[in-house]
Parts: sequence; structure tokens; C-alpha cells
Amino acid sequence: MDTPTLITFIVYLIGMLGIGFAAYKMTSNLSDYVLGGRSLGPGVAALSAGASDMSGWLLLGLPGAIYASGLGSAWIGVGLAIGAYLNWQFVARRLRVYTEVANDSITVPDYFENRFQDKSRILRVFSALVILLFFTFYTSSGMVAGAKLFEASFGLTYTQSLWVGAIVTISYTFLGGFLAVSWTDFVQGILMFLALIAVPIVAIQEMGGWDATIDAVGSISGTHLDMVQGVGIMAIISSLAWGLGYFGQPHIVVRFMALRKPNDVPKARFIGMTWMILGLYGAIFTGLVGLAYINSQDVGMLSEFGVTLINENGVQMLDDPEKIFISFSQILFHPVISGILLAAILAAIMSTIDSQLLVSSSALAEDFYKAIFRKNATERELVWIGRGAVAIIALIAILLAGNPESSVLELVSYAWAGFGAAFGPIILLSLYWRGITRNGAVAGMIVGAVTVVIWGDFLSGGIFDLYEIVPGFLLNTIVAVLVSKAGQKPSKEVTDMFDEAARR
Repeated sequence: MDTPTLITFIVYLIGMLGIGFAAYKMTSNLSDYVLGGRSLGPGVAALSAGASDMSGWLLLGLPGAIYASGLGSAWIGVGLAIGAYLNWQFVARRLRVYTEVANDSITVPDYFENRFQDKSRILRVFSALVILLFFTFYTSSGMVAGAKLFEASFGLTYTQSLWVGAIVTISYTFLGGFLAVSWTDFVQGILMFLALIAVPIVAIQEMGGWDATIDAVGSISGTHLDMVQGVGIMAIISSLAWGLGYFGQPHIVVRFMALRKPNDVPKARFIGMTWMILGLYGAIFTGLVGLAYINSQDVGMLSEFGVTLINENGVQMLDDPEKIFISFSQILFHPVISGILLAAILAAIMSTIDSQLLVSSSALAEDFYKAIFRKNATERELVWIGRGAVAIIALIAILLAGNPESSVLELVSYAWAGFGAAFGPIILLSLYWRGITRNGAVAGMIVGAVTVVIWGDFLSGGIFDLYEIVPGFLLNTIVAVLVSKAGQKPSKEVTDMFDEAARR
């Protein structure tokens, strides 16, 4: 790697740690640590939600899928865009209001317990278990993405790369909590956006313009330019179903809870959706142009940049398609710009890992430690328990990410389905149906989570070749409604709280 690239990269990392130290000075209690004292403006909330949502998947996973398979893989982006909009439209404002009405709830398990007045604490404990299970896999996907970046950029081994990326992210999350995560996500979101706009534009210009690029892609693979050809109906449904996951992602909905005021939602929605749609277009075009560009270059020239190729039916392909954005960053740009673009990839990865670590640590500190073991724990004690949890969960995720053959997309899809199927229907029903009960919520949540595990691990393929979020989400909804209708109606205290939230 060129020295200017390395220096730029290091400056970025130091800046992120500096934000962590600044936020450390402003973090005095658990509410500050896990929710930032409900102080986020619309711009920070929108970019923080987007950056923590998209992660390395947007700069590695999606461009890699388009590069390898063509526009048939873009259906995921369509599903995500629809789901994100509906989440901002129907969940954001209502959840921001309801979490404040429900005893100022600061975590998703905290909200569930207060929303249903659950004295048994079963909702809190089970939802915290779901968070810890699926976020460990989700965080692991980020560790894999970070390792691929450092491995391709610095010439480190996969294991060395894994630890370097993890240590930086753990450090500022450990120190500054939610404010550090949100502020760094804001910066990282801007970096990601600029990178996703710049890379495909420069690459298309290098290929001689848009028409020349499309002609080149078509001559290599006619199916790459067709969203339907070679893509079955089950594959399209599965890809679109990614949008269902938004309603249950704790690291995203917590941004709604942290907004300064409910009336900030429309502005935040506009900023967030603009960022997301343009970013998705950039990722898709990066993958498409990548196929044409790699095949237009001399193998010897590419090898000078550390790009490793394989031949597939006479077509030059990267040995790992998920490294196409990294390759473009190194080949097309001046070393200083390359350093910024590589920092943008790390930004995408870090912005999701930090959010996941924070939600997981809050689950351990607030929903296990305080709820079960130390009801009278001090705020300072809880903050340090949360920080300790960040380190422990990160270490487990690093161990899971130890296989260099791991796929970012596969790890993300499993965790995304888990949260979407377990939490999504319950969050929606809790916000819009006053008749849902505690037992209905518990039964639905268990069925949703278990369905994802069984379907994903034992039933996938053949007639069950459908993304596990679909059966999980549907069964959760059906069970939650049936159990709620079959049991006792919610108490007056619960329905009064629902009516109060609906009035605001």
C-alpha cells in the first residue's frame, strides 16, 4: 500500500477514536450510554440509522453479488428500499412517542416489558436472548468484512486483519456509547455516500461512458443486465422479503427512539431515504461496471495492485467478488483518495458493528444484570457492565469470524431474518393493535425466532427454498393474534397507555 494511502487511513481511524473520547466525557448514565439522552437531530438520526443498517454489505456484499450474478441480485435492494420507507413511515414516530409514554423505555426489551406491563420479565429476558444470539452472528459478519478489507489493502493475514479492525471499533464503542456510535455513524454515512457516488462514476468514465460500459457487460454476460432472466419467483420473493426485516432491527429502531422530538421524523425520513436509494444505485453500478472493467484490463497490471483473478468460462473474475469495491479504490484513484475510499469501506463496517455491540451490551446491562441480578445497581455500575459486555460479545464474534471463507452476505441474511421474524410483527402489533397481549407477544416472538433457526439450518433448499424471514414473520403474526384473542384482554392500564400514545 502507498504511504499516502496508509497515512490517510490512519488519520481517519484516529478521528473516530477522538470522537469516542469526546463522547466519553458526555456519558454519565445508562440512558446516555445506550440512547444518547434522546438528543439526536434528524440528520444525525437518519445517517446513523442508514450507516448502521447498510454496513459492509452495501460496499462489499451487494456490489459483489451484482458483479458475480448480475441485476438479478438487485431485488434485495428493491425490497430494502421499500421496507426502509415503510419503517420510517409507520414505525418511527409512533415508536418514539410510545417508548417515552411507556416509562421512558430506552431499549427494545425495556419497551416490550413496559408496553405490556409484564411483571414476570419473560418478555424482557427472551427478547434480550434473541438480541444476543442474532447480533453475535451479525457482528461476526462485520468482522469478516473488516478482515477482508485489511487483508486486501495492507497485505496482512486474515487473522491479523480480523484483530486490527475489531480493536478500533471496540475501542470507541467501549468508551463513548451511543453518542460516539451516532456521531461516528454520521461521519461514516457521509463517507459511504461520497464513495458510492464517486467509484462508479469514475469507473464508467474509464470505460468510455455509460453506453460503452453497458455494451461491454452485455458482451461478457447477457444475463447480467436482466433482473428477471435466470431468477425464479422464489428468489424474487425471498429478495423482496428482506424489506420485512426493518421492522424488527434493534440497532435501527433505537435511532427512532433517540430522536430529539417526534416531529423530526419527516425530515429524517427524507434524508435517510435519499441517502439509501442513491447509495444502493452506487453499489449496483459498482458491481456491474466491475465486470466490464476487470475484463478490459491486463492481468499483469491488475496483479500489481494485489488483485487476484480466476478464469471462469474465459471471463476474468476476482477470486472473491466481494472485494470489487476495494479493487476499484486501489486501481482508479490517487493514493490519498484511495485511502479515503478504503476508510469509507471501514466506515460502513464499523458503523454497523458499533451499533450491534451497543444494543447487545445494553441487553446484558439493562435487561439481564439490572433486571435479574442487581436491581439497585448504580448508573455508573451499569455503564461499566455495558462496556464489559461490548468486549465479551466482540470476542465471541471474532471467534465466529475466524474462517476466511465466510460470506458477509450469508451471515447478514441469517441475523437479519432472526430479528425481522422475532421482533418485527410484535413491534408493529404493539404500536397499532391495542388487543395484543403479553402472552401473544411472547408466543409470537418464540415462534418467529425458532422458525428462522429451524428453516435456515435444517429446511432450506428444495420446496423450502424461501428466505426464512417469510415463514418466520407470517407465523409470528398469526400466533401472536390467535393467542391474544384466545386469552384475557389487556388490562385497563395497558390500553390507557396505548390510547395515550395514539393521541400524541
